[in-house]
Amino acid sequence: MNTLTRWARAEWGLLYVTVREPLIERRWRAAWMTIGAVCLTAFLHALQNQSGGCRFVRDLGEVRAEDPLWPALLRTPLSLFVPALDLPAWGALAQILLVFGIAEICLGRWRTLALAYAATLAGTLYARLGVWLGPGHPLGLPGSDAQVVDTGPSAAVVGLAVFLGWRYRAYVTAGAVVAAMVVEVALKENLAGKEHLAAIGVVLLPCGASALRHLRAIAGSGLPPIRS
Repeated sequence: MNTLTRWARAEWGLLYVTVREPLIERRWRAAWMTIGAVCLTAFLHALQNQSGGCRFVRDLGEVRAEDPLWPALLRTPLSLFVPALDLPAWGALAQILLVFGIAEICLGRWRTLALAYAATLAGTLYARLGVWLGPGHPLGLPGSDAQVVDTGPSAAVVGLAVFLGWRYRAYVTAGAVVAAMVVEVALKENLAGKEHLAAIGVVLLPCGASALRHLRAIAGSGLPPIRS
């Protein structure tokens, strides 16, 4: 076994073992929610490109910081599945299929949806806060960003990828996702990159809480921590 293979097993072995058996036993039924999400995203993308459908998708699923808060919150669940018009739809579909599918099998459907929604909502609310703070604040955004549509499924994908990496000890992968988002913000300074970082910040909260409980349990037992 060469070094690369050993590293891959150490990095993704736990994820692979967790996902493999349900896929073999139940096949597509193991991730039917993900398949539904992919179909919904593809449908909304096709609708966006129709003359009458674009207005429908915009009214029900697009969220901007300039929108009134409560209508924006009502649109946020559907905005999870509205891909950005300036990016290839196949990329969003592939990301949802891979990351949502793994998350659904590993975490369950409701936890996956809850984390995905929390990540998307974090980005949406950050955009409003950033515009309110203004460009002079370290966390602020220019006023023009109030008219930019939120990130769609990408914030949820990023958040789930980081959470899965932490939960299943794929620490290099999780770190690479975080680093890529930091680089995106550094190079492009766009709203999407900052919303991705907000999504990461939200999913790291349960990770930190779990780690703290683990440390307290170890301290209470008097045993040394297990080194992975």
